[in-house]
Parts: sequence; structure tokens; C-alpha cells
Amino acid sequence: MNIYVGNLSYDAGENDIRKVFEEFGAVETVKIIMDRDTGRSKGFGFVEMTNDDEAKKAIADLDGKEHLDRALKVNAARPREERSNRW
Repeated sequence: MNIYVGNLSYDAGENDIRKVFEEFGAVETVKIIMDRDTGRSKGFGFVEMTNDDEAKKAIADLDGKEHLDRALKVNAARPREERSNRW
């Protein structure tokens, strides 16, 4: 299951987020979205967990939980919408 993680501290790294989610089960991937221009975190990312039941437990337990002084926003990721080319 792919999980959206929002309201991340700009200081949070992928290893930090992996450790938080591994308390609930196996984590396949962690990706923090970075700004192309500045190289800085955009404050959100995605975690992919192999077991749906473990992922649902992580979502339920971590949504609203404090991490690095920020209340995380955690939910099942929606499929990415195709963006039209602006040019």
C-alpha cells in the first residue's frame, strides 16, 4: 500500500520516516518529495508498505502524531493525477 505522509518537518530524512513506519511492519520504499529548484523538502512524501493490514494500522496510529514538532498527516495515497503541460 502506498501511504501519503504530509506536514513533515523540513529536517526529516527518509531514514527518519522509515524508522517511524517500520514500527508497524515492513517498509518497501520511502520517498520525500524535494523542490526541484531549491533541493529542499516540500514537506511531504510517500511510504510504501508491503502488507496492507500493517499499512492501515500505521495510518490509523500515525495520523496526527507528533514527529519533529509537527503533527503528521497520514493517509492512503491517491493515484497521481496526470498534469497537462502548461506550455
